[in-house]
Amino acid sequence: MRYTGPKVRLSRRAGVPLTRKAVRYFEDRPYPPGEHGRKTSRRNTGDYGLRLMEKQKLRWYYDISEKQMRRYWEAAQRKPGRSGAELVALLESRLASLVLRAGFAPSIYAARQYITHGHITVDGRKVDIPSYLVKPGQVIGVRPRSRGMQPFVAAAEGVHADEVSAPYLAVDHGELRFTLLSRPEREQVRIPVDERLVVEHYSR
Repeated sequence: MRYTGPKVRLSRRAGVPLTRKAVRYFEDRPYPPGEHGRKTSRRNTGDYGLRLMEKQKLRWYYDISEKQMRRYWEAAQRKPGRSGAELVALLESRLASLVLRAGFAPSIYAARQYITHGHITVDGRKVDIPSYLVKPGQVIGVRPRSRGMQPFVAAAEGVHADEVSAPYLAVDHGELRFTLLSRPEREQVRIPVDERLVVEHYSR
């Protein structure tokens, strides 16, 4: 199942801010949530716990269920490259991930909601599946009747955009449109996760 509780708690459990919003909260409370959070030491976590937490961080970062994570891992293993890098490339190619990365949403959770509510198009056709895998050359946009909504007005002004655009995207915020130029490479994806530990977790 996907986690549907308070999102900042995930960042505190993971030990790193997983969303923009979590950065400020994490600075105030950098320890795990709960009654004994202040007394918990992450340094005492064993090897298994470290690998498990890294897998959880990756799952939480992309807001996917354990079942989905396992499916992506199996798909990554079938590809010729390094399994960890292939796993990240697959997760980054999801429609929800790219809507976030292009600056069209403030969080992965908002990106998922925009897609499921039918506001996003791929090559001019509505796609309401957050896990849709986008291929290089495909154009993602906001439906014309949705562009006047406040979240997309903000997106058009670049409110949610990163200072540096992902090199595999060509983004036109004013037109609320972007193109996936090439398959995301691990070196181009900025995530607070060591995928090598994820590989070790699944390979044990």
